[in-house]
Amino acid sequence: MSTIGYDSWAVDLAEVGAVYPLQGTEWLMVILGVAFWIGWHRIQFVREGAHLEEAKHMGDEEKIKELLKKY
Repeated sequence: MSTIGYDSWAVDLAEVGAVYPLQGTEWLMVILGVAFWIGWHRIQFVREGAHLEEAKHMGDEEKIKELLKKY
């Protein structure tokens, strides 16, 4: 069974061209990958910011200031 129209692989592959599925969709995949990457970092930025904001209000403020003075 051939998905590219060849019955035999005994040909010069340099003349055949691309022999992988979804050929021609590389730019779409790059755009989707970059969008996912940017979205992931945005989500992480917001979640970590909320976590740090919550951590600022934990504990006694005076004890935290004293501990920070040591370092």
